[in-house]
Amino acid sequence: MESKILYFEKSGIANTDVTLRLARERAETLGIRQIVVASSHGYTAKRAHAIFAGLDVQIIAVTICGGFQKEGWVMTPDERAALEALGVTVLTSLHALGDDVSDAFAGNPPNKIVRETLYRFCQGMKVAVEVALMAADADLLDMSREIIAVAGTGEGADTALVLKPAYARKFKQLEIREILAKPREA
Repeated sequence: MESKILYFEKSGIANTDVTLRLARERAETLGIRQIVVASSHGYTAKRAHAIFAGLDVQIIAVTICGGFQKEGWVMTPDERAALEALGVTVLTSLHALGDDVSDAFAGNPPNKIVRETLYRFCQGMKVAVEVALMAADADLLDMSREIIAVAGTGEGADTALVLKPAYARKFKQLEIREILAKPREA
């Protein structure tokens, strides 16, 4: 099999529609019906809903937990309701690869090592893997089927992956099968 990876010169929100269009094309080709997107305030999830329109897919928007209220990253009830009205499943959960109680103690727990390793690719790589783990742990995925995970750097989407999902406690079973897009700089 031959496939291409799109590398963006710059990361960020400007890449969202292109990333989602690539994800849609690959979903159609592979018959993938589960799309997991990172979405703090709903922008990426709304764009995914629009771009995947007409394709029989489940869109799951994974948001950040309430511990990030001070930073302004937490989805409001109105933003959540707007997505749910579109048929998007919204999951708010603790980060699978960090920001848990292990951050309160010194040292390098395994989730931090995995997180930092994925950051070497780009922020979107870390977040895409993380939201896939979170959706799996929330029992929102058919674990026997591939998914596409979409995430980004800051706002919007600039990274898309085809994954064989896994639960966080079974992390070694997760497979990054394809990188569809990512920024060149981490």
